[in-house]
Amino acid sequence: MTDNFVAMPAPPAGAQRLILAFGDSLYAGYGVARGQSLPDVVQANLRRAGTNATIVNAGVSGDTSAAGRRRFVFALDSMARKPDLILLGLGGNDVLRQISPTETRANLTAMMDEAKRRDIPVILTGMRAPPNLGADYQRAFDTIWPDLAKAYGARLYPFILDGVIGQPALMQRDYVHPNASGIDHIADRLTPIVMGQLGKG
Repeated sequence: MTDNFVAMPAPPAGAQRLILAFGDSLYAGYGVARGQSLPDVVQANLRRAGTNATIVNAGVSGDTSAAGRRRFVFALDSMARKPDLILLGLGGNDVLRQISPTETRANLTAMMDEAKRRDIPVILTGMRAPPNLGADYQRAFDTIWPDLAKAYGARLYPFILDGVIGQPALMQRDYVHPNASGIDHIADRLTPIVMGQLGKG
């Protein structure tokens, strides 16, 4: 007789961890089915690995860093309790609109200051500018996330679309947003970073 036994993943255990995923369409799940957004997939990965985590998805499609800054305090105040972790992913719409990197940096800095004031650790999911915007813009924009991570002691996923952008099989037809397979790819890389941060708590 063939043994078809398949080991089931460990059920989520331990204290419940609450995470706020705060970003734009790359968090909101633009163009994919319900349950396929990046926060949904990371949450599923965490639970499959036995981590008792709930991720509240506060991604809003079209948000710039300025729009995010305006709603950041409200989002935190609306949580059932202080989250154990914030995933912060804004900046994609800033670069699409060619907003000054100085403004983007100021907005993200204000959000990092608020998270620090509340003593909530942050994982930054970074963005990068395309070369066609020029070397000066690219340099000023791309350094925002590593600079903030260093200044605030935050963990950094340097480029949220790393390994996905430019891969037609992983992107939607707009070549801006990942499809479900692309989101899975990002989540597989991001989940260990989230687990590592939660393990410090």
